Amino acid sequence: MNTPVKKRVDTLAVYFTDSLRFSATKPADFSHLPYNRAGLLEAHPYFNFSGKPVHVRTDRYEPVTYEGIFYFLLIMLFYFAIIKFFFAKYLANLLTLFFRASIRQQQLREQVLQSPFPSLLLNNLFVFAGALYGAFLLKIYHFGNPDHFWLHFLYCAGILSLLYLFKYVILRITGWIFNINKAVETYLFVVFMTNKIIGIFLLPFLVLISFAGAGIVEIGITLSVIMICIFYVYRFAASYATLHKEIKISGLHFILYLCAFEIAPLLLIYKVLVAYLEKAY
Repeated sequence: MNTPVKKRVDTLAVYFTDSLRFSATKPADFSHLPYNRAGLLEAHPYFNFSGKPVHVRTDRYEPVTYEGIFYFLLIMLFYFAIIKFFFAKYLANLLTLFFRASIRQQQLREQVLQSPFPSLLLNNLFVFAGALYGAFLLKIYHFGNPDHFWLHFLYCAGILSLLYLFKYVILRITGWIFNINKAVETYLFVVFMTNKIIGIFLLPFLVLISFAGAGIVEIGITLSVIMICIFYVYRFAASYATLHKEIKISGLHFILYLCAFEIAPLLLIYKVLVAYLEKAY
């Protein structure tokens, strides 16, 4: 009977001391480490588990988005597109009358006066465009809190609305007292016609100021301010020509009127608004 022969097999144990080196002759010495888990964590050479915790304070990240401005501009452009689509003849007559490209000015003026609804819509466009333009200027030139952009927009819209409502009421009362209603109506027509044109021409500048770089924004603001000044000079010239024809007003009296009812209220509103914003923020 054959007896199985036992063969001796020599094995070589390999002990790793760390992740980079290993020793084939002796294992790593763990005798100096504690056996409990808490002691093992405290003895860690790279992590200070037993040290004093450090509180790290960070501000919450708030991404800067322009979605509200984008959608508001989109609504304004759509609003103007509706006016242009449904009241194209009124808009064409208004532009023709403003630029005096026709000899039928009296006839066009009567046609424009007979359309109060599109006139109201364009007056609203002027208030929205002017208020948004004013809010952009306050933000760009660091007046007030830049996070309160829409609050500044409401301030500017309210100021524009109250200013022209006050002017309308005062001029109507003046025309009734001095029996110059026709001259007042003509002057009010020139004033609000100029406002409508300013509201239309501000639309592309608002888009440019909203999303362009800093250099282009400065150019856009400069051009828009020049454009507004030109329109107001045109308004003063057209108003003087009309009033001089209707009531024989002198140039000195007209300049006094401009200083008292046109320039002084704007400067006063600007001063009060800037002082309020600087005090509030």
